[in-house]
Amino acid sequence: MTDADVDGAHISTLLLTFLYRFMPELIKQGHVYLAQPPLYKLEKNKKVWYAYSDPELDAILKEVGRDQNNKIQRYKGLGEMDAEQLWDTTMDPQHRILKRVVMDDETSSELDLTFTTLMGDKVEPRKEFIEENAKYVQNLDI
Repeated sequence: MTDADVDGAHISTLLLTFLYRFMPELIKQGHVYLAQPPLYKLEKNKKVWYAYSDPELDAILKEVGRDQNNKIQRYKGLGEMDAEQLWDTTMDPQHRILKRVVMDDETSSELDLTFTTLMGDKVEPRKEFIEENAKYVQNLDI
């Protein structure tokens, strides 16, 4: 479980790199999940909605209407949630969103190349990868 922003994604990548390099069987056997905490909390007329992305927030606002009664909180991190909010949104098995990390023998060599490129000590391959793939970025948090 990491923050819902780019920093959290970076930390997730570091953790996944560690698990991939030193405990790949955990991933292969399906024991690794990424928790998805919300990025926003919308409160209006004592009702609460949680949004996990900008498009989801926009959809909720379209549904409930945009006006001065909307109170929107963007979570900068998990530490901004109280224990009850964290339970309700990210930890409660009835409501949480988990993404299972999958890996099999067919994708192993491609994953190894990707992790080596992105997390290795050579700068040039990482720079080339970023330049080639930057156009595919959809959820840039700046």
